[in-house]
Amino acid sequence: MNEKKRHSFSGKLGFVLSAAGASVGLGNIWRFPYLAAQYGGGIFLLVYIILAVTFGYTMIMSESAIGRMTKKSPVGAFRRFGNSIGIKTGGWINAIIPLLIVPYYSVIGGWVVKYLFAYITEGAQVVTGESYFTDYLANAPQQVIWFVVFIIFDLVIIYFGVQNGIERVSKMVMPVLAVLAVVLAGYSMTLPGALEGVKYFLIPDFSNFSWMTVVAALGQMFYSLSIAMGILITFGSYMKKETDMESSTVQVEIFDTIIAVLAGLMIIPAVFAFSGGDPEALQSGPSLMFITMPKIFDSIGGGRIVGILFFVLVFFAALTSAIALTECGVATFEDEYGWSRKKATVIMGIIMASLGILTCLGFNVLSFVSILGMGILDFFDFITNSVMMPIAALLICILVLKRIGIEKVEDEVMSTSKFKRRGLYRFVLKYLAIPLLLVILVSSIANAFGIIHI
Repeated sequence: MNEKKRHSFSGKLGFVLSAAGASVGLGNIWRFPYLAAQYGGGIFLLVYIILAVTFGYTMIMSESAIGRMTKKSPVGAFRRFGNSIGIKTGGWINAIIPLLIVPYYSVIGGWVVKYLFAYITEGAQVVTGESYFTDYLANAPQQVIWFVVFIIFDLVIIYFGVQNGIERVSKMVMPVLAVLAVVLAGYSMTLPGALEGVKYFLIPDFSNFSWMTVVAALGQMFYSLSIAMGILITFGSYMKKETDMESSTVQVEIFDTIIAVLAGLMIIPAVFAFSGGDPEALQSGPSLMFITMPKIFDSIGGGRIVGILFFVLVFFAALTSAIALTECGVATFEDEYGWSRKKATVIMGIIMASLGILTCLGFNVLSFVSILGMGILDFFDFITNSVMMPIAALLICILVLKRIGIEKVEDEVMSTSKFKRRGLYRFVLKYLAIPLLLVILVSSIANAFGIIHI
């Protein structure tokens, strides 16, 4: 696809809200709070923010600049700088990651739609039944139906394109998401006993600091800011040449971090109020959203309304991230094979349906399947987030350092921006990024095999 015909965002606001929508997802709403609770509350938050404004900033700027510089999705963007096996591998790894993530991510999106529908039609008491969640996972047809409902939302938006689909939806959804996050966080903090949770989350206690706090915060920042998923390269390629890249990416970074903090203030104080700060309740992973939070809603006045608002928020977060992941696949098909958006969307839908239904069946019909001791969803999550994404980011850093050159990336940024953190960018990329990525890769694999515990 030549540059003149390439899709683009209408301007800075379109890019900021669409990229923020890509970043703000399930990682912010439930993964961030339970990791913060597990690794020291306020000290985890402090470490996360420091990493986000240094390492996270560096990776966001690099990927966005590569995208705008080349006007290509990951495969074509890498290939612009050479045809060696290493460069081709880097491009395809960045392109394949979203193809593998979005199917299982959409399965969880289906869980969210199911819960939202249940709150609207059945009420809080039904949803909080002891076996409601496990019964749902065991019901293969029902799980597949709600998964399909979620991907239909996603694919219809993708079909309408960048400005008429992704950007238009992001402009409507993201302000509502932000308001809901503020409202729910404010409500949570007023619950009896919630103040201790607020203190735990916001006030750093350095006695809780450990090296694993840094490792966990690194992994979460990676997940939350959509680094090395192909998203930022693809969305960067849709950014107009006159858009201020630095201020745009900084605004995305700020928006994403604010939503993560609000999610912490929404969930941690509520769990403290409900359980007295019970560590098991705070660190329960997926069940925190689908079992613990519904029980909290049921125990308070107006629980049904709060539950509806919460799952609307989670649905919007899940949908905007799924849209971004899907768009990466569609853009790759358009760029590499010259397919129309309609054909690329249909093929992407087939891939999503095939791998997503397989993931749904992993909880029931195929529950006996174990890969490296993991179920199907857990394996997809491990291979993408713990292995492929750190490798993809390493290859991006090497591409900038060895093939493109830091100066050319800086020139791309400075064509529209003052690049106030240029010195920081250069220092992190040269001396810190690769060691930190190796830490993430090694520690994540070691954790998966039980050598260490994150």
